[in-house]
Amino acid sequence: MRFHQTAIVETPHIGQGTRVWAYAHILPGARVGRDCNICDHTFIENDVIVGDRVTIKCGVQLWDGMRIEDDVFIGPNATFTNDRFPRSQQHLPQYPTTVIRRGASIGANATLAPGIVIGEMAMVGAGAVVTHNAPPHSKLAGNPARIIGYMDATPEAVTSPVEEIRDSTPLGEATIRRMPRAEDLRGSLSFGEIHRQVPFEVKRYFLVFDVASEHIRGEHAHRLLHQFLVCVAGRCNVVTDDGTHRHEVVLDSPAKGVYIPPMVWATEYKFSRDAVLMVLASDYYDAGDYIRDYAEFLALRRISAPR
Repeated sequence: MRFHQTAIVETPHIGQGTRVWAYAHILPGARVGRDCNICDHTFIENDVIVGDRVTIKCGVQLWDGMRIEDDVFIGPNATFTNDRFPRSQQHLPQYPTTVIRRGASIGANATLAPGIVIGEMAMVGAGAVVTHNAPPHSKLAGNPARIIGYMDATPEAVTSPVEEIRDSTPLGEATIRRMPRAEDLRGSLSFGEIHRQVPFEVKRYFLVFDVASEHIRGEHAHRLLHQFLVCVAGRCNVVTDDGTHRHEVVLDSPAKGVYIPPMVWATEYKFSRDAVLMVLASDYYDAGDYIRDYAEFLALRRISAPR
Protein backbone atom coordinates (compact mmCIF):
# COMPACT_ATOMS: atom_id res chain seq x y z
CA MET A 1 0.00 0.00 0.00
CA ARG A 2 1.13 3.55 -0.70
CA PHE A 3 -0.61 6.59 0.81
CA HIS A 4 0.34 10.16 -0.05
CA GLN A 5 1.22 12.22 3.01
CA THR A 6 -1.78 14.53 2.41
CA ALA A 7 -4.28 11.68 2.02
CA ILE A 8 -6.68 10.95 4.91
CA VAL A 9 -7.29 7.19 5.12
CA GLU A 10 -9.51 6.39 8.12
CA THR A 11 -10.48 2.86 7.15
CA PRO A 12 -8.34 -0.19 7.98
CA HIS A 13 -9.95 -2.08 5.10
CA ILE A 14 -7.54 -1.30 2.25
CA GLY A 15 -6.16 -4.12 0.10
CA GLN A 16 -2.52 -4.78 -0.64
CA GLY A 17 -1.02 -2.81 -3.51
CA THR A 18 -3.60 -0.03 -3.42
CA ARG A 19 -2.31 3.53 -3.91
CA VAL A 20 -4.07 6.59 -2.47
CA TRP A 21 -2.89 9.93 -3.83
CA ALA A 22 -2.89 13.56 -2.69
CA TYR A 23 -5.85 15.02 -0.79
CA ALA A 24 -7.97 11.87 -1.07
CA HIS A 25 -10.23 11.14 1.91
CA ILE A 26 -11.58 7.66 2.74
CA LEU A 27 -13.99 7.34 5.70
CA PRO A 28 -13.76 4.60 8.38
CA GLY A 29 -16.53 2.28 7.10
CA ALA A 30 -15.35 2.08 3.48
CA ARG A 31 -13.79 -1.06 2.03
CA VAL A 32 -11.29 -0.83 -0.82
CA GLY A 33 -9.79 -3.88 -2.55
CA ARG A 34 -6.33 -4.77 -3.80
CA ASP A 35 -4.23 -2.96 -6.42
CA CYS A 36 -6.57 0.03 -6.72
CA ASN A 37 -5.54 3.52 -7.81
CA ILE A 38 -7.35 6.25 -5.85
CA CYS A 39 -6.35 9.56 -7.43
CA ASP A 40 -6.13 13.15 -6.15
CA HIS A 41 -9.10 14.91 -4.53
CA THR A 42 -11.32 11.85 -4.27
CA PHE A 43 -13.77 11.17 -1.44
CA ILE A 44 -15.14 7.76 -0.40
CA GLU A 45 -17.94 7.68 2.15
CA ASN A 46 -18.61 4.97 4.77
CA ASP A 47 -21.09 2.59 3.12
CA VAL A 48 -18.99 2.05 0.00
CA ILE A 49 -17.37 -1.14 -1.26
CA VAL A 50 -14.68 -0.94 -3.94
CA GLY A 51 -13.37 -4.15 -5.54
CA ASP A 52 -9.90 -5.07 -6.77
CA ARG A 53 -7.91 -3.27 -9.49
CA VAL A 54 -10.30 -0.31 -9.60
CA THR A 55 -9.14 3.07 -10.93
CA ILE A 56 -10.85 6.18 -9.53
CA LYS A 57 -9.57 9.30 -11.25
CA CYS A 58 -9.35 12.83 -9.81
CA GLY A 59 -12.37 14.68 -8.45
CA VAL A 60 -14.68 11.69 -7.91
CA GLN A 61 -16.90 11.27 -4.84
CA LEU A 62 -18.38 7.88 -3.93
CA TRP A 63 -21.37 8.24 -1.61
CA ASP A 64 -23.07 5.80 0.74
CA GLY A 65 -24.68 2.93 -1.16
CA MET A 66 -22.04 2.61 -3.89
CA ARG A 67 -20.83 -0.88 -4.87
CA ILE A 68 -17.91 -0.93 -7.31
CA GLU A 69 -16.90 -4.37 -8.59
CA ASP A 70 -13.45 -5.49 -9.80
CA ASP A 71 -11.60 -3.85 -12.72
CA VAL A 72 -13.86 -0.79 -12.97
CA PHE A 73 -12.56 2.51 -14.38
CA ILE A 74 -14.12 5.79 -13.18
CA GLY A 75 -13.02 8.86 -15.13
CA PRO A 76 -12.22 12.31 -13.73
CA ASN A 77 -15.08 14.27 -12.20
CA ALA A 78 -17.64 11.54 -12.79
CA THR A 79 -20.60 12.34 -10.50
CA PHE A 80 -22.63 9.86 -8.45
CA THR A 81 -25.74 10.63 -6.42
CA ASN A 82 -27.68 8.70 -3.78
CA ASP A 83 -30.82 10.81 -3.28
CA ARG A 84 -33.15 11.73 -6.14
CA PHE A 85 -34.86 14.49 -4.14
CA PRO A 86 -32.26 15.89 -1.71
CA ARG A 87 -33.01 18.51 0.93
CA SER A 88 -30.52 20.25 3.16
CA GLN A 89 -29.97 18.34 6.44
CA GLN A 90 -32.62 15.74 5.55
CA HIS A 91 -31.28 12.20 5.24
CA LEU A 92 -32.82 9.01 3.94
CA PRO A 93 -33.16 6.12 6.43
CA GLN A 94 -31.38 3.97 3.83
CA TYR A 95 -29.65 5.06 0.66
CA PRO A 96 -30.32 3.23 -2.60
CA THR A 97 -27.63 0.89 -3.86
CA THR A 98 -25.84 1.89 -7.05
CA VAL A 99 -23.79 -0.92 -8.60
CA ILE A 100 -21.01 -0.68 -11.18
CA ARG A 101 -20.39 -4.22 -12.41
CA ARG A 102 -17.09 -5.87 -13.25
CA GLY A 103 -14.97 -4.22 -15.93
CA ALA A 104 -17.32 -1.29 -16.63
CA SER A 105 -15.96 2.17 -17.47
CA ILE A 106 -17.49 5.53 -16.54
CA GLY A 107 -16.31 8.44 -18.69
CA ALA A 108 -15.20 11.84 -17.49
CA ASN A 109 -17.97 14.14 -16.20
CA ALA A 110 -20.64 11.48 -16.57
CA THR A 111 -23.53 11.73 -14.07
CA LEU A 112 -25.31 8.66 -12.69
CA ALA A 113 -28.68 8.69 -10.96
CA PRO A 114 -28.97 6.74 -7.69
CA GLY A 115 -30.09 3.14 -7.46
CA ILE A 116 -29.08 2.02 -10.96
CA VAL A 117 -26.89 -0.83 -12.18
CA ILE A 118 -24.20 -0.41 -14.83
CA GLY A 119 -23.74 -3.86 -16.36
CA GLU A 120 -20.41 -5.60 -16.64
CA MET A 121 -18.03 -4.30 -19.32
CA ALA A 122 -20.45 -1.46 -20.15
CA MET A 123 -18.95 1.82 -21.40
CA VAL A 124 -20.53 5.13 -20.29
CA GLY A 125 -19.37 7.99 -22.50
CA ALA A 126 -17.95 11.28 -21.23
CA GLY A 127 -20.66 13.68 -20.08
CA ALA A 128 -23.47 11.13 -20.32
CA VAL A 129 -26.39 11.44 -17.88
CA VAL A 130 -27.46 7.91 -16.95
CA THR A 131 -30.92 7.59 -15.38
CA HIS A 132 -31.64 3.87 -15.96
CA ASN A 133 -29.83 0.54 -15.72
CA ALA A 134 -27.24 -0.11 -18.44
CA PRO A 135 -27.10 -3.64 -19.90
CA PRO A 136 -23.85 -5.64 -19.91
CA HIS A 137 -21.42 -4.61 -22.69
CA SER A 138 -23.57 -1.65 -23.75
CA LYS A 139 -22.15 1.70 -24.92
CA LEU A 140 -24.03 4.77 -23.66
CA ALA A 141 -23.84 8.43 -24.62
CA GLY A 142 -25.92 11.59 -24.40
CA ASN A 143 -28.35 13.33 -22.05
CA PRO A 144 -30.37 11.38 -21.18
CA ALA A 145 -27.99 8.53 -22.00
CA ARG A 146 -29.02 6.11 -24.73
CA ILE A 147 -27.48 2.89 -25.97
CA ILE A 148 -25.49 3.61 -29.11
CA GLY A 149 -23.89 0.18 -29.52
CA TYR A 150 -22.44 -2.86 -27.81
CA MET A 151 -18.80 -3.46 -26.95
CA ASP A 152 -16.97 -6.07 -29.03
CA ALA A 153 -20.07 -6.96 -31.05
CA THR A 154 -18.97 -8.15 -34.49
CA PRO A 155 -21.16 -6.46 -37.13
CA GLU A 156 -22.73 -8.46 -39.91
CA ALA A 157 -20.50 -8.57 -42.97
CA VAL A 158 -21.75 -6.26 -45.72
CA THR A 159 -22.47 -8.17 -48.91
CA SER A 160 -21.74 -6.35 -52.16
CA PRO A 161 -24.35 -6.46 -54.94
CA VAL A 162 -22.17 -8.75 -57.04
CA GLU A 163 -21.73 -11.33 -54.29
CA GLU A 164 -24.13 -14.20 -53.96
CA ILE A 165 -26.26 -13.92 -50.81
CA ARG A 166 -26.02 -17.17 -48.87
CA ASP A 167 -29.08 -18.88 -47.40
CA SER A 168 -27.58 -18.67 -43.90
CA THR A 169 -24.70 -16.94 -42.15
CA PRO A 170 -23.51 -17.97 -38.67
CA LEU A 171 -23.59 -15.49 -35.78
CA GLY A 172 -21.75 -17.68 -33.31
CA GLU A 173 -24.45 -20.12 -32.22
CA ALA A 174 -27.21 -17.99 -33.76
CA THR A 175 -27.78 -17.75 -37.52
CA ILE A 176 -28.91 -15.17 -40.09
CA ARG A 177 -31.41 -16.73 -42.49
CA ARG A 178 -32.12 -15.30 -45.94
CA MET A 179 -35.81 -15.80 -46.70
CA PRO A 180 -37.02 -16.57 -50.23
CA ARG A 181 -38.34 -13.47 -51.95
CA ALA A 182 -40.44 -13.08 -55.07
CA GLU A 183 -41.08 -9.80 -56.87
CA ASP A 184 -43.24 -8.81 -59.81
CA LEU A 185 -45.41 -5.89 -60.92
CA ARG A 186 -47.88 -6.63 -58.13
CA GLY A 187 -45.28 -6.20 -55.37
CA SER A 188 -43.02 -8.43 -53.28
CA LEU A 189 -43.53 -11.59 -51.25
CA SER A 190 -41.22 -13.32 -48.78
CA PHE A 191 -41.86 -16.56 -46.90
CA GLY A 192 -40.32 -19.11 -44.57
CA GLU A 193 -41.02 -22.83 -44.18
CA ILE A 194 -40.82 -24.92 -41.02
CA HIS A 195 -37.66 -27.06 -40.85
CA ARG A 196 -36.24 -25.15 -43.80
CA GLN A 197 -35.73 -21.47 -43.06
CA VAL A 198 -37.36 -21.83 -39.61
CA PRO A 199 -35.57 -24.80 -38.00
CA PHE A 200 -38.22 -25.78 -35.41
CA GLU A 201 -41.94 -26.33 -34.93
CA VAL A 202 -43.71 -23.05 -34.15
CA LYS A 203 -46.16 -22.98 -31.24
CA ARG A 204 -46.39 -19.24 -30.62
CA TYR A 205 -45.70 -15.87 -32.16
CA PHE A 206 -45.67 -12.33 -30.84
CA LEU A 207 -45.13 -8.89 -32.34
CA VAL A 208 -43.01 -6.07 -30.92
CA PHE A 209 -44.00 -2.60 -32.15
CA ASP A 210 -44.41 1.04 -31.07
CA VAL A 211 -40.98 0.88 -29.41
CA ALA A 212 -39.43 4.28 -28.75
CA SER A 213 -36.02 4.39 -30.40
CA GLU A 214 -34.20 4.86 -27.09
CA HIS A 215 -35.70 1.71 -25.57
CA ILE A 216 -34.36 -1.82 -25.80
CA ARG A 217 -36.07 -5.20 -25.80
CA GLY A 218 -34.93 -8.70 -25.07
CA GLU A 219 -31.93 -8.67 -22.70
CA HIS A 220 -32.40 -12.30 -21.79
CA ALA A 221 -31.70 -15.87 -22.83
CA HIS A 222 -33.92 -18.95 -22.80
CA ARG A 223 -33.10 -22.31 -21.28
CA LEU A 224 -34.98 -24.42 -23.85
CA LEU A 225 -36.88 -22.09 -26.20
CA HIS A 226 -35.91 -21.58 -29.86
CA GLN A 227 -36.81 -18.25 -31.48
CA PHE A 228 -36.84 -16.84 -35.00
CA LEU A 229 -36.92 -13.05 -35.49
CA VAL A 230 -38.10 -11.18 -38.60
CA CYS A 231 -38.60 -7.42 -38.79
CA VAL A 232 -41.66 -7.36 -41.06
CA ALA A 233 -41.70 -3.53 -41.19
CA GLY A 234 -39.09 -0.89 -40.47
CA ARG A 235 -35.78 -1.95 -38.96
CA CYS A 236 -34.03 -2.83 -35.71
CA ASN A 237 -30.68 -4.20 -34.57
CA VAL A 238 -30.22 -7.57 -32.88
CA VAL A 239 -27.20 -8.42 -30.70
CA THR A 240 -26.56 -12.11 -29.94
CA ASP A 241 -24.16 -13.28 -27.24
CA ASP A 242 -23.16 -16.91 -26.66
CA GLY A 243 -21.08 -16.07 -23.60
CA THR A 244 -17.87 -15.82 -25.61
CA HIS A 245 -18.62 -13.77 -28.72
CA ARG A 246 -21.15 -11.06 -29.54
CA HIS A 247 -22.53 -10.37 -33.00
CA GLU A 248 -24.77 -7.58 -34.25
CA VAL A 249 -27.08 -7.72 -37.25
CA VAL A 250 -29.48 -5.20 -38.77
CA LEU A 251 -32.93 -6.60 -39.53
CA ASP A 252 -34.19 -4.29 -42.23
CA SER A 253 -36.09 -6.59 -44.59
CA PRO A 254 -38.89 -9.17 -44.24
CA ALA A 255 -36.66 -11.42 -46.36
CA LYS A 256 -34.10 -11.70 -43.56
CA GLY A 257 -34.39 -13.42 -40.19
CA VAL A 258 -32.28 -14.42 -37.20
CA TYR A 259 -32.52 -17.84 -35.59
CA ILE A 260 -31.69 -17.76 -31.86
CA PRO A 261 -31.24 -21.17 -30.21
CA PRO A 262 -31.52 -21.81 -26.46
CA MET A 263 -28.80 -20.42 -24.17
CA VAL A 264 -27.97 -17.44 -26.38
CA TRP A 265 -28.43 -13.98 -24.87
CA ALA A 266 -30.28 -11.63 -27.23
CA THR A 267 -30.97 -7.89 -27.23
CA GLU A 268 -32.98 -5.84 -29.71
CA TYR A 269 -32.51 -2.08 -29.98
CA LYS A 270 -32.32 0.87 -32.43
CA PHE A 271 -35.95 0.37 -33.46
CA SER A 272 -37.21 2.65 -36.21
CA ARG A 273 -40.53 4.29 -35.39
CA ASP A 274 -42.38 2.06 -37.85
CA ALA A 275 -40.64 -1.17 -36.81
CA VAL A 276 -42.69 -4.33 -36.33
CA LEU A 277 -40.63 -7.26 -35.08
CA MET A 278 -42.24 -10.69 -35.40
CA VAL A 279 -40.91 -13.45 -33.11
CA LEU A 280 -41.71 -17.12 -33.75
CA ALA A 281 -41.25 -19.38 -30.72
CA SER A 282 -40.92 -23.13 -30.31
CA ASP A 283 -43.14 -23.35 -27.24
CA TYR A 284 -45.81 -21.59 -25.23
CA TYR A 285 -44.91 -18.81 -22.81
CA ASP A 286 -43.11 -20.04 -19.68
CA ALA A 287 -41.70 -17.44 -17.29
CA GLY A 288 -39.39 -20.07 -15.79
CA ASP A 289 -37.62 -20.56 -19.12
CA TYR A 290 -36.21 -17.03 -19.07
CA ILE A 291 -32.70 -16.17 -17.83
CA ARG A 292 -32.75 -12.43 -17.13
CA ASP A 293 -29.54 -12.05 -15.13
CA TYR A 294 -26.43 -11.90 -17.28
CA ALA A 295 -24.14 -13.23 -14.53
CA GLU A 296 -26.44 -16.24 -14.09
CA PHE A 297 -26.41 -16.77 -17.85
CA LEU A 298 -22.62 -16.82 -17.95
CA ALA A 299 -22.51 -19.22 -15.01
CA LEU A 300 -24.95 -21.60 -16.72
CA ARG A 301 -22.93 -21.40 -19.94
CA ARG A 302 -19.80 -22.44 -18.04
CA ILE A 303 -21.62 -25.36 -16.39
CA SER A 304 -22.95 -26.64 -19.73
CA ALA A 305 -19.69 -26.16 -21.67
CA PRO A 306 -17.95 -29.40 -22.73
CA ARG A 307 -14.92 -30.30 -20.65
